[in-house]
Amino acid sequence: MIQMNVPADQWDAIMSGYSEQDMDAMFAHMNALNEDLTTAGEWVDGQGLGGPSLVKTVRAGSDGRPQVTDGPAHAGPILAGYWVVDVKSEDRALEIAARASACPGAGGKPSNDPVEVHPIPADPTQA
Repeated sequence: MIQMNVPADQWDAIMSGYSEQDMDAMFAHMNALNEDLTTAGEWVDGQGLGGPSLVKTVRAGSDGRPQVTDGPAHAGPILAGYWVVDVKSEDRALEIAARASACPGAGGKPSNDPVEVHPIPADPTQA
């Protein structure tokens, strides 16, 4: 799983820094990446996500019913988007992550945001 995170408290400021052209460039970059992954047979799933104002945190109450609060469960980074890919090597996953990191940001310059790569083991109890 390859994931991009954005500081929740900076989401609005970051997004407001994008012009319409910047947004178009960002979406074109991500769509091209997704199409290339699909063509290569590496795409499993992926999605860009909305900001912290759309997040709901849910905990089970003592009666088992959902207790819902608005916003992320914790301060700090929020998941902005992810890809689940089926690749032959870690090196390939790292290449994809670098390409995602190079997505154009505000002003059209590559954002070079950190992107995390998480292996999905067949048995998650094994380190």
